[in-house]
Amino acid sequence: MTIFNVQRAKNQKDLAQLASQIITENIVSVLNKKDRFQLALSGGSTPFDTYNLLKDVNLPWSCVDIFLGDERWVSPSDQSSNALMLKRTLLSGGPGSKACFYPIPTIELGSPENSANKFSDLIKEICIGNPPSFDLIVLGLGDDGHTASLFPGTQALRELDSYATVGRGKGQERVTLTANVISAASKIIFLVSGASKKFALKRLLDPNESFERTPAKLIKPSSEILILTDEEAAELI
Repeated sequence: MTIFNVQRAKNQKDLAQLASQIITENIVSVLNKKDRFQLALSGGSTPFDTYNLLKDVNLPWSCVDIFLGDERWVSPSDQSSNALMLKRTLLSGGPGSKACFYPIPTIELGSPENSANKFSDLIKEICIGNPPSFDLIVLGLGDDGHTASLFPGTQALRELDSYATVGRGKGQERVTLTANVISAASKIIFLVSGASKKFALKRLLDPNESFERTPAKLIKPSSEILILTDEEAAELI
């Protein structure tokens, strides 16, 4: 049974500060034991402020390998690109810009399937284990219960044989880590904010909830899942 540790912040600003602090502490702790830190980050609006705070934190960023948990199959210059969002926040300047960023290849490879295969090869090369194990994965939670690009009722939910797959949701094709790779991470954090997420968060914490309706339920690591949420999102729990 998945164990959840829920920590609440008063608002989105406090949530960003809490998340930045916890991510910083995790990076420092792990790099005291090994040479490199593998980090997968989510896109979306919730982590934006967190990444802006992290970019100014003095860490050994050159020892940090940064990936995305998922990406829309669009040009890297498209306004909806998660890679572009990272380049405008964490990677935009200061200490954070020294991190080693591995964007998910997209339209240059001709099809989402080709992109997913290339992304699988990339994480297999950088991360250790089968499935590859990230030191930390930061996830979001959609108001429909999706996480990464694992959307309700889609084939991606049943993809167990590869490390990355094609996700389809909200009218866009995407490339996403599979649930088994996400679950293999040493530490998983969900960042959840805003009143629109309160029903999805309640369902995520419900042991009887179906992964078909709430795909975030597929994330089942051996360690506890840390959920960082603001008061609006936590209203029903």
